Amino acid sequence: MSGIISYVKRIGVWLCIVIACETIMIITMMLNKIPFAEIGYGIFISLFLLLILLAFDAMRYYRHYQKVKELEHTIMLSTDGMPENADLLENEYQKLLRILSDEYTGAQSRAATRQKNMQEYYAMWVHQVKTPIAALRLLLQNKNDEGQMTEELSELFGIEQYVEMALQYQRLDSETTDFVFEETDLDEIIRTSVRKYARQFIAKKISLSYEPVERTVITDKKWLSFVIEQVISNAVKYTKTGGIKIYLEDGDGTMSVPVQKASHRKEDDGENSGMKSVRLVIEDTGIGIRAEDLPRICEMGYTGCNGHEGQHSSGIGLYLCSRILKKLGHTFSITSKEWVGTVVKIG
Repeated sequence: MSGIISYVKRIGVWLCIVIACETIMIITMMLNKIPFAEIGYGIFISLFLLLILLAFDAMRYYRHYQKVKELEHTIMLSTDGMPENADLLENEYQKLLRILSDEYTGAQSRAATRQKNMQEYYAMWVHQVKTPIAALRLLLQNKNDEGQMTEELSELFGIEQYVEMALQYQRLDSETTDFVFEETDLDEIIRTSVRKYARQFIAKKISLSYEPVERTVITDKKWLSFVIEQVISNAVKYTKTGGIKIYLEDGDGTMSVPVQKASHRKEDDGENSGMKSVRLVIEDTGIGIRAEDLPRICEMGYTGCNGHEGQHSSGIGLYLCSRILKKLGHTFSITSKEWVGTVVKIG
């Protein structure tokens, strides 16, 4: 219907001119006392020819419209499929479109080149800066024979975290993300992450409640480790008293009892093989998150009220966790109550 209205508007002026001319001719012939039968015959012939011309022009207009409509799906790739020029004005319009298309393609190419160069530079910078950080850590540890978490080591640990975060952010936005999915021992990931923050646990006198979950998952070990480390880092950072619990939860919300490993359960290959829907839960007794901040905590750069007050939050950690878990096919949920604690679930 919109096409018909558009076509009528397009030829509206010419139709008015034709009707005006026909009216003038009819009046002229009537004034000259030409028989009405002859006038009617002339009107019929002219209207018949006009309808044929309009039908032909409408078909040509519709085919032209269909070709232009089809370009909606390919115009971003190429302008080669544009229909033949109907008139001089349309020819100029098509020239403008080709100029814009060439400029857009060039801008895309330049932007892609700049992004690639920037990614390569940041990747090189992150790897290079890790060397002096590692050397500085060894020097500080040698001076601190007691193994305590000194203020210098604490600040250096924070620098390491931000460098690692920058590297993961750069990798996540690259065209080829190095995901390697395989059977992974979940306990190995958890233990490694906890050991990394052992000094922080001791320094802040935070308790840890963790029993081996004895589960294997199909995931990318490196990326999932980064997520769990980020969650534990936040839990330690914002917990002043109390402790952190790490456990599995069944799909119905109850705590999961560790099952025997697959090698000890060869007789259970069917529905009773222990393949239930479970979630890894990391629960803390920290300062929590305000209710109004919860819907936005996974947004890029959003720190929330508690993040502003502590001035330690970058607003990128949970954003990366959310994106990584989505790419890995895992679920991610956070519930919290201010001054009570936060519960993070990874499924």
